Amino acid sequence: MTNQQYFAAVGRRKTSVARARLMPGDGTIVVNGQPLNQYFGGDIWTAQVQEPFQAVNGMGRYNVDIRVVGGGRSGQAGAISHAIARALLASDDQLRLPLRKAGLLTRDARMKERKKYGLKRARKAPQYTKR
Repeated sequence: MTNQQYFAAVGRRKTSVARARLMPGDGTIVVNGQPLNQYFGGDIWTAQVQEPFQAVNGMGRYNVDIRVVGGGRSGQAGAISHAIARALLASDDQLRLPLRKAGLLTRDARMKERKKYGLKRARKAPQYTKR
């Protein structure tokens, strides 16, 4: 990182937290020190990460440096997408409408439900026996 101006934001999904730094550049995306394709390896997660740029026609205009912790690959991809959308909003307030229409600014609040005592999982109960 140099003393270059950047736009920072935090994104969350499930138990993952991502911090994104957006800088004007050629479209390079680095996640935890690795290129995007190498970190995720799958097209679905890579496409989800790039979704905010496609919503605002900003592919190839920004370099992104991302630090992400917690959760699995799916949650991390969602957190990164949320962080990038927030950073884009910080860079230009005119992008709020397309990002909002694409549903990228809303934090997905769905979490894994906790296990309850007396049950096998969150809701699955042991088999009932009458006699």
